[in-house]
Amino acid sequence: MLDWERSRVTIISSSDGSEVPRPPVRSPVAVQASERVVAPEAAVEDQVGEPGLRPRRLADYMGQTALKTVMQVAIDAALQRNEALDHVLLYGPPGLGKTTMAQVIGAELGVTVRITSAPALERPRDIAGLLASLAPSEVLFIDEIHRLNRLAEEILYPAMEDFSLDITIGKGTTARVRRVPLPRFTLIGATTRAGALSSPLRDRFGLIQRLNYYEPEVLQAIVLRSAELMGIVVEAEGAAVIARRARGTPRIANRLLRRVRDWAQLHHEGRVSAEAANEALDGLGVDPLGLDATDRELLRVMITQYHGGPVGIETLAAAISEDVTTIEDLYEPFLLQSGLLARTPRGRVATPRAGVHLGLTLDSGPGAHQLSLPGQFGNPPT
Repeated sequence: MLDWERSRVTIISSSDGSEVPRPPVRSPVAVQASERVVAPEAAVEDQVGEPGLRPRRLADYMGQTALKTVMQVAIDAALQRNEALDHVLLYGPPGLGKTTMAQVIGAELGVTVRITSAPALERPRDIAGLLASLAPSEVLFIDEIHRLNRLAEEILYPAMEDFSLDITIGKGTTARVRRVPLPRFTLIGATTRAGALSSPLRDRFGLIQRLNYYEPEVLQAIVLRSAELMGIVVEAEGAAVIARRARGTPRIANRLLRRVRDWAQLHHEGRVSAEAANEALDGLGVDPLGLDATDRELLRVMITQYHGGPVGIETLAAAISEDVTTIEDLYEPFLLQSGLLARTPRGRVATPRAGVHLGLTLDSGPGAHQLSLPGQFGNPPT
């Protein structure tokens, strides 16, 4: 393998699932997110701990029933025809298992999966060399595909549609384009921002599937499975406590499980009961709805200083000493999904459910007249 490939691509063998880890390309917001125990973005400990917990086959993949049904049909049909699977776009919030699903698809097809990320494909020769090295029916997985630059996208267009690579030879008036055939392969793209993809790129995916947040019952099963693989003694009630506070995200559930394990080891003879889980997570500042201290402070400021809203995002950012991008990317998505925050044309509004959860009363300000939104994960306000 070429040096540039070795630095940008993870090769995962379909036979044993062994993985050569690559250092993640992380944005400043992702680095800041990794400091939060409830951040859905991958932290360093997740890079080390997740590979052994990931399911290898569709039958072992918990949740996402609709996605699994669609993928099982597509995979079985492709295998019967002895063809490469259609290109797949997976989108949804971080931490829900897009990379895991790509690996599972490769295992079901019985082929190698090559993993890279869009920020690593900086130069045209990076993606051209990667495409040229693919074997027939192999899977190429590009994470954060919405961050591909324009030149890389243009190289992908003929590769995805015609399975060919256009190479420009020469410069100026003597330049000519030579089309090099490529083996039929499957591109799997993953993104948290499907709307940020250009239409020409998005339209070249045959299967476009969304991953949704997980229900607490599914997360409880994931926690129990992870605990068994990690050799942790977990009671069903303890797993349920972790699941309810995991914000519908398996990555967060596994991270919380590791933190609760440490507490149980020191204070509960290594057994994760409901009592041990509640003590550990309360100590970490993760409340029964999965909110951390910053989430609660954001809502508290809206309710106590701005009567529940509406309040502009710039004003809110100044009030809690955070920048606008951090609030929009890290804090708002979950608060919106769980019905604690609403967006209006005039600004952000804390819902009555947020007031109930924090034990605060929304007065007669504008926010008091906003309708409460139902929670996304079945967690009642406390």
